[in-house]
Order: sequence, then C-alpha cells, then structure tokens
Amino acid sequence: LQVLAYNRHTYATVSQRLVITVIPAPGGDPPYQGEFLVGNRNVEELLPEAVQEMFLTASAGVWDWGDLQIINITSALDRGGRVPLPIEGRKEGVYVKVGSHGPFSPCLESAVSPQSLFRCSLGQQPLASCYDTFAPHFSIRWCNLTLLQVWPSPTTPGPVWGSGVLEEAGGFEPPTEVPSQDLLPGFLVTLLVPLAVAALLCLLLGHLMCCRREGV
Repeated sequence: LQVLAYNRHTYATVSQRLVITVIPAPGGDPPYQGEFLVGNRNVEELLPEAVQEMFLTASAGVWDWGDLQIINITSALDRGGRVPLPIEGRKEGVYVKVGSHGPFSPCLESAVSPQSLFRCSLGQQPLASCYDTFAPHFSIRWCNLTLLQVWPSPTTPGPVWGSGVLEEAGGFEPPTEVPSQDLLPGFLVTLLVPLAVAALLCLLLGHLMCCRREGV
C-alpha cells in the first residue's frame, strides 16, 4: 500500500510504502458493533495507538465490557460530511467502529431507542442512562450512534474431490443418439413467410405509385 499525504499548512506531499498483513481475528469478528461519531477530532488524530487505547477505555465505560477492539476508523468527509471552516479550530469528525463479544449496555440501547431518535429530530439531546466517559477528550455525537449485530454467515460445504480414477462399474456407455428430425417445414416457414410479406409490400407499393397517379 502506497500512502500519499500532504501538509495542511504548507501543502507539501510525502509518500510512504506500507506492507500490511491481514490475518483473521483469533476469536472471530465481534458480533456486537457500535459506531461513534467523534466531532472534535480529525482522522489522523485517532490513528496513534495511544489515542485508540484512550478511546477504548472510554468506550468500556459506557459498554460495560472490556474486550473492546476498534474495527474501523473513517473520516466524516467520506460519509458526506462538509469540510469545516478554518476558524475556531473546527474538526472534520471521525466515525469510529468498535466491536465486542459482549452485548450492548442499557445506556447504548437507550441512546438509539425511538424516544431518543424523536428527541434528536427535535434538536434535543438523546436519552442516556449513564455517565459520558468520553468527555472531555472525545465529543461524541450521540444522535449519530449506530448499533449493529453481525453474525457469521453459514459456510457452504465445498466440492468433494475424488481420487481421479474411474470406479469399476462397467465399460463407458456413450449417450444415446438423438433421433433425426424433419427440418423441412421449419425451413419453408422461415423462407416463405418473409418472401410473401415482401411480395405483398411490393404489390401495395406498385399500386400506390402506378394506379394512384393523377389522371389515371
């Protein structure tokens, strides 16, 4: 993977080649996944490992489980967000997807309840039955919280390969011969029908051009 980065202030660019090895998770993909929108961060500010550990610690405070892991980090600009104005230190916003093998806490479920969604539509804060452990380092947009339950799809068994040797079940019997068919009617229909239509058109055209002239 070749990464091309640029400086926001000087617009200087630098490229770096990274070799990434993808291996399956030891315990499989976590079935419970929650996606948080961090409004006061840019995507590059959440890439350091220390910041991710801080975010996981804050997530464990509202999830009530400690086996959390970050699955994906996406800039809000890639989700249709607007570029912030260069004033007051505004940030782009980052979507952080966190997964766990433990179920969602009542706090998270209350934040995505219909009552919370109704309050969000009115421009109010959603319902939350727990203390926000993300503050003051991370400003979470609770109205954009998404909870997903991902279960592994059943794998279909693959083909069973044999030894490649034909079993002793007698000699090879070729398929029976196809009985002969009479193709003459079909040939005549395919040939005569267009000729008949062409003849009728010629007669009609000759009648219109020769017999419909003025004075005749």
